Parts: sequence; C-alpha cells; structure tokens
Amino acid sequence: MMASRATIKEWLGISVEKYADRPSFAFVGETPITYGEFGVKVNQLSVYLQGRNIQKGDRIGIYSTNMPNWMVSYFSIANLGAVAVPMLPDFHQEEIRNIIKHSGLQMMFVSENLYYKIKDLEELKDVDLLLIDRFCEIPKGAEKDELKKLSTIEFADNELAEVGVEEDDLVSIIYTSGTTGKSKGVMLTHKNFITNAFAAKKIQSIDEQDRFLSFLPLSHALEFTVCTLIAFLSGSAVFFLTKPPTPNVLLPALKQVKPTVMLTVPLIMEKIYKGKVLPQFNANPVLKFLYHHTPVRRLLNRAAGKKLMETFGGCLKFYGIGGAKLDGTVEKFLHEVKFPYAIGYGLTETAPLLAGANPQHTKLYSTGPAIEGVEMKILNPDPKTGEGEIVVKGPNVMKGYYKQPDLTKEVFTEDGWFRTGDLGAFDKDGFLFIRGRLKNMILGASGENIYPEEIETVINNFRYVLESIVVERKGKLVALVHLNMEEFEVKFEQFKEDLHRMEEVVDAHLEELQQYVNSRVNKFSQVQLVVAQSNPFEKTATHKIKRFLYE
Repeated sequence: MMASRATIKEWLGISVEKYADRPSFAFVGETPITYGEFGVKVNQLSVYLQGRNIQKGDRIGIYSTNMPNWMVSYFSIANLGAVAVPMLPDFHQEEIRNIIKHSGLQMMFVSENLYYKIKDLEELKDVDLLLIDRFCEIPKGAEKDELKKLSTIEFADNELAEVGVEEDDLVSIIYTSGTTGKSKGVMLTHKNFITNAFAAKKIQSIDEQDRFLSFLPLSHALEFTVCTLIAFLSGSAVFFLTKPPTPNVLLPALKQVKPTVMLTVPLIMEKIYKGKVLPQFNANPVLKFLYHHTPVRRLLNRAAGKKLMETFGGCLKFYGIGGAKLDGTVEKFLHEVKFPYAIGYGLTETAPLLAGANPQHTKLYSTGPAIEGVEMKILNPDPKTGEGEIVVKGPNVMKGYYKQPDLTKEVFTEDGWFRTGDLGAFDKDGFLFIRGRLKNMILGASGENIYPEEIETVINNFRYVLESIVVERKGKLVALVHLNMEEFEVKFEQFKEDLHRMEEVVDAHLEELQQYVNSRVNKFSQVQLVVAQSNPFEKTATHKIKRFLYE
C-alpha cells in the first residue's frame, strides 16, 4: 500500500515535495497556500517549538475552530514526535479543565474566538499559550481585547534538529464526549491514522484536482482522517468555513468552492430534506397524494435531486455520511435521486473508519463492507438473526485509553479483538448493517431485545418531529420528542396567541404520534408515553444525542 513508513512526519515530506505548487488549505473566499508554503510554515513552527524545549512525547493542546493554521499546528506537533491533544470547540469549560489536567499539557494553541472560555482556568498556570490565528505568544492573564495587539512570532531560520518518529509512536490523544457518558482519552498512533487514510482512499479515488469543503470539527477523528488527511495525502485543496454551517453560510460556500468531496453527519442532509425538499411536495395536496405512489415519487425525487446537486455546487462526486445513523426515509430519497452519497462506519478508537463503500456501490441502510486491512466479525451472533456485537482488528485500532488501563482492558477481548459496543449483522455480500448501541439496547419484560434506534426512525418520519430518543423509565418505554414548533405555529397560526389552545393541539399531535408509532412497531417495542422536549437535545460533535443525560 505504501512505499514509506506510516508516519505523518514521513508523509508530510512526501506530499510537500510532490504537490509543492498545488493549493492546500484556505478559508472559503481566500487563495489557498500551496503545499510548498504549507511545508515552510510547518518547518518554521517546528523549529520554534523545539526552541521552546518541546520534546518527543510532550502533549500539546489544540483548542480552536477550523482554519489552515490548525493543520499547520497539528503537523508541526507530529513532526517533532510530540502528541496533539485536539479539543472540540463546543466542549464545556469543565471538560476543557479536565482534559488539561488529565493529559498534562506542556503547551496549548487556542483560537481568538475560544480564548474567553479558558482565560481564567487555574489549570493553565504552567501551560504556555499560543494564539493559533496568527501564531502569537499569549502573556499569562491577558484579556481578550489584548489579543489583537499581540505581535506574531518572529520565526528563525534555524535547522530543525532531527527527531526519530516511529509508526507506533503516539501522535494524538482525542478526548471523546460520547453518547453514553464521561469523556475518555483515546490514544492514536501515526500508523493508526496513515493506514486508515490510505484504506479509505481505496474506496474512493481522490487526487490533486479534488476540492474538499470542510465544516465538521477538525478535532474529531472523522473530519481529520477522512477529510483533511486524505486530502493532504492526495494533493487536494481543502476549504474551511469562517462561521458555523448555517444555510446562510453554507449555501454561498458551496456555490463558490464547488466541492467534489464533502464529509458530513446525517443531521445536515436530514435538515435539507425535511426543511426544503419535503415541504415542496406537502404544500400541494395533489403532489402530496402522488408522492406516496412509488413510480411518481421517483420522478418527483429525480427533479428534486437535480436541484440538490446544483445546491451543492454541481461537481460533487462523493458525499460521505458518518458519525450517526441516517434517517431511513432520507437515505431512500438520496438513493432514488442517485445523489453521490456513501455511508461509513467507525469510531474514534479506530481512527476512525471501519466500513464503507463508494457511491456506486452503496446498499440501502448498510454502511458497506469492512475496509482494507480491517478484520471484522460478530461476537456471539444470535442464531436466528445473526446479530451481535461488532468486534474488529486492524492497524487503525487505538493503543488504548490514556491513563486508564482497566478501561482499556474492558474494551478488548482476551484474544485481542476491539469491542465496538455496536450491534450489527452482515448480509451474504459481507455488507454491514448496524442495529444500534449495545448499551442502548433495552431488555423487554419477557427478555426481548428492544432497539430504541429503530423506534426513533419511525418517530422521526412523523410530521413536525425534528428528533427523538426512546428511553426506559420505570419499566415503560418513553419517547422524548423535539418538535418543530416554528412549523407548528405556521400551520396553526390561529392559535398562536392562545397558549392553552396551542398546548391542546400539541398534546393531540403527540397522541396521534403514539398511535402512528405503535401501529408500525412490534408489540414489545410500543411506546407507553410520548413527552415533548422543549429544547433541542444536547449532542456530541457528530450530532449524536447524549443519551445518558436523558435516561
């Protein structure tokens, strides 16, 4: 697969030389720096960090929104054999505090727009701070308004002292804020990332003509490996948004960049389908009726699909979806309109990709087969359904959880298979179908296996429902539902000023929803109570609901 060692340091040199004059990273609307210029920046910052006595194995934090300098910082850290500790921009201050303490940072890069969150943290008293936007040293206790006045570091032209970096050396500790509980520090090596990126490249051909639009957090393994690292190994250009991906920001960016490759989470496409595509059909009673007839629906969907491709810039060849389960109705729509989507499966602990297929080989509701180099099997499969916990082996599997040997031992079988905690089954072609999280599975009164994700898929297809989770409370299945109240108020505008009447309408809708769901699921999966959730559910970086907060 690779002629060189599987280290980020090694491939930094290869890509910088091979694609020296090609565009690398930029904000949308700006001219990208070339690979050659990127290499110079990385070398300068590496020399500076060496001058600040950063040694191999030292931990350096990156707490920043996406930008070209994020990549410069990460590659400089990797270039020295140090360990990057990327943190998600939406982590709470308490999570940041715990990560700083647990990882033992020597230094930390922080972006100007996030500095306010960490400015007063006692844990940073012995940690050097660098402003990542312009590479400035931040004096202890500096106020936010002082950052603009800081001078950029004057980089020296010194030679970089050689540092030996091996494939199995740690390059990153990623702290997850998972759906089921407390964050853990996932230890990932150079080999984990490089082998995973090359295996992913086997699924979809990527080269220097490709343009990536990146908007998921770079601090998540999904975006780092399957977007920016693959792009870097291929000589592609990557564009970052300057603001969160709201429609007003994303749509002009798509028009300008005309991306060929995008990586996203289900929520983005689900919002587009439910907020833009479906209302066009439902607004017209005739179209709404016809849309339920398969031949007509396919024709209508194809027309909508052409507009969708235009919305995404018209050049898209790969729209990767990962991080959470895609709504079945939305996937069926994408499949019928021949949109170039592909669903992947993976975890932070596996750097992250485990299974996937390209748009020409997708199979409805499947994540595709195991990628090259990954062994995957079902542990103790059910004799009837073939379902069980997915376990894996491969060069992309983490070393373990930082400073948590007992927890590390728990997630590996005695013969070395990593336990994903996900339930799934294979079809005859080796395509993987995910059923849900092992920890989410609810045991019914008579020993039945109840998968809340399957019930949620039914709930989320009901009108006005934005998202939902199904939990067990006192032996009963309860559906927590977040409704689209804006759409509700438009539909029932006559009750907008009458709160009591609006509450009655909502209650009637929830009752109808319960009947709708229970008529479509098996007896032991029927919900006994539907509760309106007034605020959106709190989510992880990949927009999975943090279930443990609601159980």
